[in-house]
Amino acid sequence: MAYSMLYESPVQNLELISDGKSLTHLLYKYQDTTVTHPTNPELDVFKKAVKWLNQYFDGQRPTIDFSLKPEGTEFQKSVWQKLQHIEYGQLKTYGEIAHLVGEERGKPNMSAQAVGGAVGSNPISIIIPCHRVVGKDGSLTGYGGTINHKIKLLELEQVDMTHLYRPKHSTKP
Repeated sequence: MAYSMLYESPVQNLELISDGKSLTHLLYKYQDTTVTHPTNPELDVFKKAVKWLNQYFDGQRPTIDFSLKPEGTEFQKSVWQKLQHIEYGQLKTYGEIAHLVGEERGKPNMSAQAVGGAVGSNPISIIIPCHRVVGKDGSLTGYGGTINHKIKLLELEQVDMTHLYRPKHSTKP
């Protein structure tokens, strides 16, 4: 059975979803502030995830001490695993992630666009840090939580933003 709870973050309300043991989703809640599953904020995984989020938004570098269980294809999971190795305050490009995944899979010409699709479908935003991935030219493209939220998260991590820019044609501000 799935459980969820609402977390009021500085960037947006977030919905945490768990299977009872692992965190399966951390989703931005835009207009709707209801949760999609029965609420159980007393779950150990929720307590630990909330502690992690509180520390993160306080500018600390928390350690993940709870289980993450994002559901996706093997390719997506491979990309999400690479995202988890991007250090706090650091950035990687889609091409760099594609190279790492390609090496792992024996495909030296892995598509950065394919990686972008997997990054964009990350179900555990912030904790699996897809906001730390940028275009090779410094474009802040491709964040499902909006470009404004991506900027806020990177600023929180004190990333040098001087070489980064907001894309002219973005579907989410």
